[in-house]
Amino acid sequence: MEFEVIGEITNRETIARGQGIRELKRLQKLYGRGNWRKVKGVAQIRFSDGSIHRVELHWYESHGVGKQEMKIKYWLD
Repeated sequence: MEFEVIGEITNRETIARGQGIRELKRLQKLYGRGNWRKVKGVAQIRFSDGSIHRVELHWYESHGVGKQEMKIKYWLD
């Protein structure tokens, strides 16, 4: 399911960081070491078919690496 984020991600909140992330070893192996955080936020997204929806997104991020593995967690509309 391909999508793109339209505009800003609002209501950003850190869910876990450091050793609190279950996938930490995998993230470090794939993307490199860093100050990893699991984050959630609300955004509008556009699917490849052109439909637009408001959703809650979850992703991992680290300084110098950026956002990785963004996924839709909940549909808000």
